[in-house]
Amino acid sequence: MRRIAAALLGLAAAVACAGHRSAPAPEAEGRAWIPAWELPPPPPRDAPVVAGGAVQRLDLDNGLRIILLEDHRLPRISLALHVRRGEASVPPELAGLAAFTGSLMERGAGARDAQALAWAVEELGASLAVYSDWDAMGVGISGLARDRDRLLELLADVALRPRFEAAEAERLRGETLAWLARAADDPATLAGWWTARALYPGHRYGEPQGGVPASVARLDADRARSLHRRFFVPGNAVVSASGDFDPEELLARLGELFGAWSGGDPPPPGPPPPAPAPAARKVLIVDRPELEQSRIALAHDGIERSYPERIEVSLLNSVLGGSGFSSRLTRRVRSEAGLTYGVGSHFDQRRSPGPFVVSTFTRVPETRRVIDLLLAELERIAAEPPDAQELRDAQTLAAGHFALGLETSDAVVATLVELDVYDLPEDSIDTYRARVRAVTTEDTARVARALVHPQRAAIVLVGPADALRPQVQDLGPVEVVDPLAPRP
Repeated sequence: MRRIAAALLGLAAAVACAGHRSAPAPEAEGRAWIPAWELPPPPPRDAPVVAGGAVQRLDLDNGLRIILLEDHRLPRISLALHVRRGEASVPPELAGLAAFTGSLMERGAGARDAQALAWAVEELGASLAVYSDWDAMGVGISGLARDRDRLLELLADVALRPRFEAAEAERLRGETLAWLARAADDPATLAGWWTARALYPGHRYGEPQGGVPASVARLDADRARSLHRRFFVPGNAVVSASGDFDPEELLARLGELFGAWSGGDPPPPGPPPPAPAPAARKVLIVDRPELEQSRIALAHDGIERSYPERIEVSLLNSVLGGSGFSSRLTRRVRSEAGLTYGVGSHFDQRRSPGPFVVSTFTRVPETRRVIDLLLAELERIAAEPPDAQELRDAQTLAAGHFALGLETSDAVVATLVELDVYDLPEDSIDTYRARVRAVTTEDTARVARALVHPQRAAIVLVGPADALRPQVQDLGPVEVVDPLAPRP
């Protein structure tokens, strides 16, 4: 075998060399040779992401939506059931309940307890997971296409018939509290938690998705069962499938498993956060006396997922701080000033407007210098919005990331489900690149003026309060909090 492989490699090399010798040099034809990496990329081709008719959508009589995408390239199938509600629909005093419910759903369903369920998945060589985020929850399972019916039965059990055993709930609550205690030692995690609270006090967005110790301590099997009963109703759900299957056969099986599913109306999506948030600039210092570096966040309210100019906003943010080393923030704070290893910005898009956050870290004595640079760049993005070259670079990056994010049928279906959750047009992925190219510098200038507000940003710092307070006391009212103090 080794000799054969060596012979084949030698033959391939000989063919390659022969081809190289027979090809005329560009100079011989009177043309200047240009390296491939210096040539402009080919223009993007506008076309449907998947072939026409490959995606099938239909609604059952009970309101359940079904999205299917055939893909016979591999003998695998991915199945999921999603509901259009998540942590945003949970009251602040029960923060973490959706995540808690999702984790508990994996610990026993139907006739199987936690161990038996894990064994049934392992026996098929499958993968099972339950997720929750701000606006959705879901159960996903994937495995070999030949095991389709068994995978469907497991999906139906976990999604519709979780056991919610009291002993498992108690064990999960203890694990979650232990995880929160460990996470509270991470300065970056603390910065995220307290930034949310600085923006949205009293609102669900003001607490972490996974909750805080006080809220998690209230969670139990009964509360998880109640949330499941309210969220998991057919009129609030989407079943998706991608991979190697016959659509007619799969639809018939889905009808058998989910056609008789009944339930009431879905709960409301949760109240929107206050706006503006914050109304005026303020400074919050999370006191960690032992730190030699400070974590820094500047934040204020942002946009919702369905914001009409969300593409313009994403391109603006790419120029500002969302494109890594090519962003303005990185050039100013890292490359020129040498004050950090990393800095970035993002708009967190949810069903209701989420936060806009700029975050970084630096040595404690340099904290004020970094804050001043961040504020200056936020002010400059409105006064000097992206120029034509910056916008072209952001558009190229967005189109490239878009293509990479849809390389598999699973990724395509996940995006289609997301469009459904946020009630966005079904053709959004097919028209995305054209909409990116259509953005002008005037568009990004307009959204910069409308959406970037450094004059009222919350400034959140994690580090030694005694060293930080004197640096920032002229920026606005300063509050110092002890991260170890119990939270209500």
